[in-house]
Amino acid sequence: MPIAILNIIEGRDLEKKRALTNAVTEAICKSLDAPMQSVRVIINEMLKENYAIAGELICDREAAKH
Repeated sequence: MPIAILNIIEGRDLEKKRALTNAVTEAICKSLDAPMQSVRVIINEMLKENYAIAGELICDREAAKH
């Protein structure tokens, strides 16, 4: 049973997450020749205050843009 764990920044709507899980599932099925029913996808949404790039929190980066 393939399991894909996806870590994404919070803020995407339900339709985006549906599209993501469908695309990931299809890619796993195609590349591993796995039946769709066996594929599991877990989305972990990270708060913007809990993720940083180059030592800068995402929430701070966004605040600096405004």
